[in-house]
Amino acid sequence: MSDVQITYVLGADHAGLQLKAFVKTFLEQKGLAVIDVSPKDNERVDYPDYAQKVCEALINKAHYRGILICGSGIGMSIAANRFKHIRAALCTDAYMAKMARAHNDANVLCMGERISGIGEAQSILEAFIDGTFEGQRHLMRIKKLQNLG
Repeated sequence: MSDVQITYVLGADHAGLQLKAFVKTFLEQKGLAVIDVSPKDNERVDYPDYAQKVCEALINKAHYRGILICGSGIGMSIAANRFKHIRAALCTDAYMAKMARAHNDANVLCMGERISGIGEAQSILEAFIDGTFEGQRHLMRIKKLQNLG
């Protein structure tokens, strides 16, 4: 899959729009494909609606990954992980993002605008984007995750 360009689907609620704008610009400057399903203004919205939009966009698209942002990242990660095909990871530092990709094959990154500053968010993004799934011993665990519930 390393030859296939990943498309990133972005979703944020009203509390994550500023960080989402940074993320979108960051990804586009790296030449990556971006689909933004976030609201266009900062009127109050419900985070599960945007988690659903992102997660549904990932169905049967192995070359898609999602990025969800709300105030803390917690709500988005809870909502996203309700979907059987999603492995969403709330990451507050680069190490978590690296491990989310390497060990958990996370296909959705969740972040909190009120938690991570721009510098930290950039390092999280770089680790998530550059990270690869190690496979092997982790693959059986991923398959078990898919069969829970």
